[in-house]
Amino acid sequence: MEAYLVDWLHLLIRFLHVLTAIAWIGASFYFVWLDNSLEKPPQWKIDKGIKGDLWAVHGGGFYEVAKYQNTPEQLPKTLHWFKWEAYSTWLTGMALLIVVFYVGAQSYLIDSTKADLTSWQAIGIGVGSLLAGFAVYEGACRTPLIKHNLAFGLVMLALVTFMAWALSQVLGDRAAYIHVGALIGTCMAGNVFNTIMPSQRVMVEAAAKGETPDPYYGNKAKLRSTHNNYATIPVLFIMLSNHFPMTYGHEYGWLILGALALVGAWARHFFNLRHHGKVKPMIIVSALVAFFAIAFIAMPSNVLSSGKSADLQAGTQASALPRVTDVQALNIVGQHCTACHSATPTDDIFKVSPGGVMFDNLDQIKAMKDRILARAVHTHDMPFMNKTGMTEEEREVLGRWLEQ
Repeated sequence: MEAYLVDWLHLLIRFLHVLTAIAWIGASFYFVWLDNSLEKPPQWKIDKGIKGDLWAVHGGGFYEVAKYQNTPEQLPKTLHWFKWEAYSTWLTGMALLIVVFYVGAQSYLIDSTKADLTSWQAIGIGVGSLLAGFAVYEGACRTPLIKHNLAFGLVMLALVTFMAWALSQVLGDRAAYIHVGALIGTCMAGNVFNTIMPSQRVMVEAAAKGETPDPYYGNKAKLRSTHNNYATIPVLFIMLSNHFPMTYGHEYGWLILGALALVGAWARHFFNLRHHGKVKPMIIVSALVAFFAIAFIAMPSNVLSSGKSADLQAGTQASALPRVTDVQALNIVGQHCTACHSATPTDDIFKVSPGGVMFDNLDQIKAMKDRILARAVHTHDMPFMNKTGMTEEEREVLGRWLEQ
């Protein structure tokens, strides 16, 4: 009953996290597009202090949007702020991190093949990485490096990649990725809380007094907003990465994360330039080429060789290997897989077969042979956190049987 209720709680928090993230990222994308798409207004608007405007049509109506150079002549009674999307996304994300990875530390956070940690030690490493990473980011934002966008971005990419490497040495692969995502999300939410909102409050207070706000605050808020804009695609990739073990489960998963984060930010740059009327399709082309290059370079050697297995079996190299029997394969699957993937799971965490996938008989196993080959043989993502201690020899034997 407890595990069943925890699953429903997990579903609720994850749903809220995705929902609020859509609202936050949608607002971020919209306002960056809006700011970059403003055009020079007619003279009568310039005389009113309007810096740029645009017209749009949506939902059966016309919209006129204008941005002031400083402040309007009089503040409106209702002024809309955008902050709760960011705060709600961060709060639900942290709740999800706690419910899944911290409450279930022994199953989701700790990989005993990497480090013999207690639950509290692993949680301490996770929380410490968030605090340390955020402190480094905030410290960098207070140095002259902040004035050099490209250099700053590369340094932050190096920080993210290093954090992924460091965490992957002591925590489970999924947990390492998720903590990097949580770090990026924390920095993004921190930008809203520590810089963007305080700067905007200063601007509103000055406008309410009839004073001209110091442009320093507006520029500082816009810069942090731009940081958030470029970070959205990398953090979205990490949110989705749990479905793709060839990324986090790779020997160099930390490097794959850094490379794909760079590709994502580069692709985002195309759209930011396009909003300014600068269309550079080679950015998208190069991003796609880089993506497929990463996929090829990261391909495990056993995947490259698997396509040749049928020919090898006919040759002298394959004849030296004994044929794997169905009984041998069933024994391996029964020992390492059916604790979770069964009509009656015996695992201490999974009380219902994950994804509805069951391996109770030979037909069920054969029906999922491609997925088993990918998850248990090629990427070593299964068994989950290798709780059952599946050996390399067993993976090799199972792989041979699946390819027979």
